[in-house]
Amino acid sequence: MDEAIQISLSVNSVAVSRRVEPRQSLVDFLRYDLELTGSHVGCEHGVCGACTVRVDGAIVRGCLMLAVQCDGCRVETIEGVAGMGEVFDLQQAFAKENALQCGFCTPGMLLTAQDLLMRKPGSSAAEIREALSGNYCRCTGYHAIVEAVRKTAEARGRA
Repeated sequence: MDEAIQISLSVNSVAVSRRVEPRQSLVDFLRYDLELTGSHVGCEHGVCGACTVRVDGAIVRGCLMLAVQCDGCRVETIEGVAGMGEVFDLQQAFAKENALQCGFCTPGMLLTAQDLLMRKPGSSAAEIREALSGNYCRCTGYHAIVEAVRKTAEARGRA
């Protein structure tokens, strides 16, 4: 018996309509059905932040949200956000500050940092650390990531 459910949503400003299994996570739908592999599957418990995406403008953990819950929603992945140039300055700062190594956490870090800078443009280092506390990185030790976000905040404030 086919239990798949029809959903329609916007992913990176592209209308998408698919049949999905009721239990399929949003991150699996994005990665395997739509081949948008920027969001990663890490802990599958919502604590590492590797699966971070935006749904209707809010950052969410793609491993905790079901694809069927996004019926009628606007979903944005790192591919869409980066493709529009929204995080270009953050990407440049991450590279300059050596705030990325393996890159596994980077998409989630970028989306989380962008969310913070949109909500609170003049964020302090402490506020940046707090905002990024739900995104794990096993490579950089966070100092470089915080510096990259802080320097981006400063540059945006000057612009």
